[in-house]
Amino acid sequence: MTDAIKDVVQAKYGEAARRVAAGQGNSCCGASACGTDVDPITRDLYDHTQTSLLPEEALRASLGCGNPTALAQLNPGETVLDLGSGGGIDVLLSARRVGSGGKAYGLDMTDDMLALARENQKRSGLSNVEFLKGEIENVPLPDNSVDVIISNCVINLSANKDRVLQEAFRVLKPGGRLAVSDVVVRGEVPEEIRRSMLLWVGCIAGALSDEEYQAKLAGAGFEQIEIEPTRVYSVEDARTVLAGQGLDVDALAAQVEGKFMSAFVRAVKPTQRF
Repeated sequence: MTDAIKDVVQAKYGEAARRVAAGQGNSCCGASACGTDVDPITRDLYDHTQTSLLPEEALRASLGCGNPTALAQLNPGETVLDLGSGGGIDVLLSARRVGSGGKAYGLDMTDDMLALARENQKRSGLSNVEFLKGEIENVPLPDNSVDVIISNCVINLSANKDRVLQEAFRVLKPGGRLAVSDVVVRGEVPEEIRRSMLLWVGCIAGALSDEEYQAKLAGAGFEQIEIEPTRVYSVEDARTVLAGQGLDVDALAAQVEGKFMSAFVRAVKPTQRF
């Protein structure tokens, strides 16, 4: 990330972690950043069979735009890495999926989020979990060490997405899978949104187009690239997200109707050939 974007993201996500630790709701992504009650990006992502297995604090710290653990193929004994793991919800769910013979890593750059995630791990009783401090542009794991990379509405926050995808490719084993949820754009987006620093933290301004995402994944070396829409945002959703950002909501909402979507992005690192 550039320093300016990194500082804003780190400050906002740190604030969200402290709010959760104090027994309050989160306040980072989408409408929650604006003080509204209904967040079109983060609402209704996990079903009861998943939430019943997790500490309440992990659920309240969820700031994603999808549910990669519900869509990703995770097998017993595999090693999983969550880029931008936040309060740890997807790490804990992944750890249960891969079982005691597997391992789930969470990577986050925010001390408050890491502290919250480690507390959630203690409450969960899971031992096959490790939370690492670091940036998604510089993953502190060796080459060819991970079977699956997941992420939930975090890659769009980086100002250097090429670097993120190159790092993901590096740490994946040959044949390893990228399976991330992210916000993706279809078509042109008003420049006012791209310029708004606050909306980087709200998961919108940093989003790639579907064509850009595919090109960057291919450029990093990935194959079998798929982008599957999981939620397309309406004009009313756009008004909710843009409210309180100092923008002309009525003028902009119609211009983003149907252009932003949560999507599940899949790709595979090719198997080495000798």
